[in-house]
Amino acid sequence: MKKCVIIMNPESGKVKKLDSKKNFYDILRKYDYEAEIKYTKRAKDATRIVKELDDDIDLVISAGGDGTLNEVVSGNVLREKKLVIANLPMGTTNDVANMYGYTNKLEKNLEILLSGVKKNVDVCYIDDKVFVYVCCLGDYIDMAYNTPREQKKKYGKLAYAMYALKRIGKKINNYDIKYKVDGKEYSGNYSFIFITNATRVAGVDDIYYDVKLDDNMFEVALASPKTKPELFKMAAQVLNKDIKDIPGVTYYQTNNFEIEFLSKLKKSWCIDGEEYKTRKKKYTFKVDKSMQMLMPKENVEKLFK
Repeated sequence: MKKCVIIMNPESGKVKKLDSKKNFYDILRKYDYEAEIKYTKRAKDATRIVKELDDDIDLVISAGGDGTLNEVVSGNVLREKKLVIANLPMGTTNDVANMYGYTNKLEKNLEILLSGVKKNVDVCYIDDKVFVYVCCLGDYIDMAYNTPREQKKKYGKLAYAMYALKRIGKKINNYDIKYKVDGKEYSGNYSFIFITNATRVAGVDDIYYDVKLDDNMFEVALASPKTKPELFKMAAQVLNKDIKDIPGVTYYQTNNFEIEFLSKLKKSWCIDGEEYKTRKKKYTFKVDKSMQMLMPKENVEKLFK
């Protein structure tokens, strides 16, 4: 049988359901996998576990949310021999999972995954830190990692909106920046910065219409709303427009992006839904196609070249 390691975040909402389902393990055997589950106990455990796995592992499944997947990928890129990675969504928002074509049924998702296809997927970096689908900065973005876990378990996605509404009275911060795209220099004043390799972010589908996950590129969107009405108008347009077509958004597609903040950072970056605690002035973004993933067939034609 093939060897499979499942790295599971015990805080994910569906773990208890998984433990009571014999069918889950029957499905793995059906696809000729002998599975071992390794539970994470603290932050960055998944990265350490993947880095230390034997080279003869045929498949590593990240069972958790987008943050768990980030840790798994981060561990894989540190290996001399890269392993095949897969994502089994068990978190709250699951932007990556929805983009890939998963459902809200755990056992069905496992079938979709194990009957999928292997694809090379771009891995993006802010300096030397991996992000799978989004690295962003701006007000209210901290709801992704500051919303209390208890509320997320109780209310699901609604918990994020509840957290954001509590902070709606605060002013919008903006930043003077210098930046380079493919070596060309620019400058401006922006409130929100998004570097993504995704069609879905923060629960919103099709923010871009033409993203490919294997084109050695990422997307950069710099937004400049100065007032809350401007911000709300822009947010509403994201629901029915390609983000690069929205007035007030500066867009680039590149694999070489550098940014320097001329004013002090007031917020942390958010990487794949988790806080990245750094307040440096300069950052470099790049992409490296070095990872193979087992993907559901559902959206492969849409997401890959």
